[in-house]
Amino acid sequence: MRNVTSSAAAARHRLNVLLPLLAVLGTAHAQSLSGQDLVAALQGGGYVILMRHASSPRTPPDAAHAQPDNVQVERQLDDEGRSTARAMGAALRQLRVPIGQVLSSPTYRALETIRLAQLGTPKIDPQLGDSGQSMQGDSSGTRGTWLREKVAQKPPARANTIIVTHFPNINEAFAGNAAGLGDGEALIFHPDGHAPAAFVARVKIQEWPQLATAYSHQRE
Repeated sequence: MRNVTSSAAAARHRLNVLLPLLAVLGTAHAQSLSGQDLVAALQGGGYVILMRHASSPRTPPDAAHAQPDNVQVERQLDDEGRSTARAMGAALRQLRVPIGQVLSSPTYRALETIRLAQLGTPKIDPQLGDSGQSMQGDSSGTRGTWLREKVAQKPPARANTIIVTHFPNINEAFAGNAAGLGDGEALIFHPDGHAPAAFVARVKIQEWPQLATAYSHQRE
């Protein structure tokens, strides 16, 4: 009986190791999109924009320099973060990219990114935060598995889902696509309702206004 139990436990362990690997490999052969092809795809809806919050210093401000609504004196966006968040939101509106559900980490810097970009009222989910671990990795793999499953959910018809979270969360779920992911940078997926979702693009936060400018010129 002990050998049977040990074998079952070993099988479960192998499965837990393989599932994240299969999720990463499953995105490797997806068709990539860029430029106006990406814009056209997003305009039709059905995509998930998974992004890291905009630029933020690595330490919280002192109370005298905290934003008035930053009552817990958490990390907050710097001037670049605020500027790029606003520009990204304006670009998405100019591009006529329909936004449906917006999911956010409970941290101030993530919510500030959404507010300044005017993306809509977010649904806050603790799983998108740091679980009180100060941005440390989750060695259990639970957080990464949860995020992969969330990204695999199809958005409502003719809408895109935006998820704003942190680098460790994104890296745990999509290590093969997240290397070197910068502040505000997004991974874009096309889910079909089953994991893993197809990875189609990677967009820096500064690139959204460039896409909007190119789109405007194309329409002239």
